[in-house]
Amino acid sequence: MSAVPRREPRRIVAPAGLPRLLGGVRGDGRPVDLAAHLLRYGRPPPIRGRQSGRALIGAVAAAGLRGRGGAGFPVARKLEAVAAQKGRPVVVVNGTEGEPPSTKDKALLAYVPHLVLDGAVAAAAALGADEAIVAVGRASHEVLARAIAERRHHHVDAVRLSVVVAPETFVAGEETALINFLNGGPALPTFTPPRPFERGVGGAPTLVQNVETLAHLALIARFGPAWFRTLGTAEEPGSALVTLSGAVQRPGVFEVGLGTPLRDLVAQAGGFTERVDALLVGGYFGTWLPAAAALDAALSDAGLAPLGGALGARAIVALPATSCGILETARVARYLAAESAGQCGPCVHGLAAVADDLLGIARGGGGAEARRNLERRLPQLDGRGACRHPDGAVRLIASALRVFAPEVELHVGQRRCSAVAKRPILPVPARLSEVKG
Repeated sequence: MSAVPRREPRRIVAPAGLPRLLGGVRGDGRPVDLAAHLLRYGRPPPIRGRQSGRALIGAVAAAGLRGRGGAGFPVARKLEAVAAQKGRPVVVVNGTEGEPPSTKDKALLAYVPHLVLDGAVAAAAALGADEAIVAVGRASHEVLARAIAERRHHHVDAVRLSVVVAPETFVAGEETALINFLNGGPALPTFTPPRPFERGVGGAPTLVQNVETLAHLALIARFGPAWFRTLGTAEEPGSALVTLSGAVQRPGVFEVGLGTPLRDLVAQAGGFTERVDALLVGGYFGTWLPAAAALDAALSDAGLAPLGGALGARAIVALPATSCGILETARVARYLAAESAGQCGPCVHGLAAVADDLLGIARGGGGAEARRNLERRLPQLDGRGACRHPDGAVRLIASALRVFAPEVELHVGQRRCSAVAKRPILPVPARLSEVKG
């Protein structure tokens, strides 16, 4: 185990430009150990007492940091909500990342786990918590367990860190589902108060934050809000990790300043491998966008809003023109129906029905009736579920019907598909059988 320097041999300089989060990644793909992490970023500033805790929360507010898990909620407001409660709080690090096309959080945990843990410890210290629980998928558990053991060995933290393996389902990453699981129940969302910030793990006020969010918080604690705002836009400051996959030369996780044109991100990935007519932006609760318009859009919620899109889970998939967008969406719709929490009618019956309708169009048989059913059912599901799961599925399917309207006409009117590619593009976990045209 590497020795941890007691004092930095050089003055730590805040990273200029990019990368910020991924700058210390090793060339051999192994996780950065504690000594190398501290040599790059320096020791986190001490947070002792209510005054310094409030100062950190104020810095996060001034930085304008928003959650990087999908919803984009202001982080300072969540911190303040927990801080306002009575009792000693708990911090939960959400590293479940159940979104199939997204690997950004897994990359952070695999390569720079100490940056994430620094953020968890800083948030806990600011709130007066003495415990932070890191919830991850099975593949990330060993790296996090080793990183926590290394920090414990060197007496780095006053906060108690632990790691648990959470279920790897789509809904398990929703914060109330994660709290239910940590409290010994099923990883299913709840819909009635109290909310986690009021009563969460063990009945304590609980802060649930995404992995990437806490990594940014760790750097704000070191370098301040003005530094954080040197990237991004005034409304959406900072950098973000984006998973880009599909028909690009070098798919992977990229760190970009918010507001960067999508075209520049594609260029970083070496460009397209073939003609691309549409991109899925925001993951499986996101939207299909025409490539011609999307490439000139800025990677920010404000930049994507005029196209009807949002960053969401920050997963982008480039669909080759040789693939069928309707069939690809039908596969995902079937997956989302199977991943339902099963706690309300719109999920249990509605999602399965619209997935079957979309599959009926994709396969050509009964397509006209299936399209009529979809047009009737989608508005009935939107906003009617006990959680946001139906809303996300409806958003995805509705965007597919708009963007791939010519393909829908081919399937319905001529019962044929213009696609020639047979290999699926959008990832669906292997536990579900493939939907084929």
